[in-house]
Amino acid sequence: MGHRVRGLEPDEWSAEVRAALTPTLAPVAALEGRTGGPSTRPLPILTVLANQPRVLAPFLAWASALALEGALSRRDHELLALRTAFNCRSDFEWGHHATYARAAGLTEAEIERVAAGPGDPSWSDHDATLLRAADELRNGTTIGEATWTELATGYAAAALVEIPMVVGQYTMLSMLANATGVETEAGYDHLP
Repeated sequence: MGHRVRGLEPDEWSAEVRAALTPTLAPVAALEGRTGGPSTRPLPILTVLANQPRVLAPFLAWASALALEGALSRRDHELLALRTAFNCRSDFEWGHHATYARAAGLTEAEIERVAAGPGDPSWSDHDATLLRAADELRNGTTIGEATWTELATGYAAAALVEIPMVVGQYTMLSMLANATGVETEAGYDHLP
């Protein structure tokens, strides 16, 4: 498909956009597990979002709180993000979250197995339930009673609220990446 909306280049950033994007560099490097310091460029999806500067800073505050201050473990967050990216067929979101998932402790085999879904017998009950919740949210915009009951035995209310928020967040970002043609950069995984 290619780019439908191109990301803004640094020389096109307003002071407002620069003030919003620059602070994203170090947290993204941390999510990726990079020790060599932050990248010099923000995520391509954020430079596309910069075309709508009035929502950029509020979105970044929301996304940062969910990704960095959430009740879910990083591992659980990334399992939900990966399954959502797979379900939405978002190559861009998959590539970035595969990197974040590795940094959060998921193995290569687990990342590959996300595509098989919750029915794969290799998943623990806990992981299968999270993947099933992501699928149920995608397919019916709710979590079924059996899955909810399983989630509620292992999570406090804050995490239970967060699970649909994480799936919703990455559904929205997948839609943005897919619709505007954000391409996966070299060095990132592609959808299985």
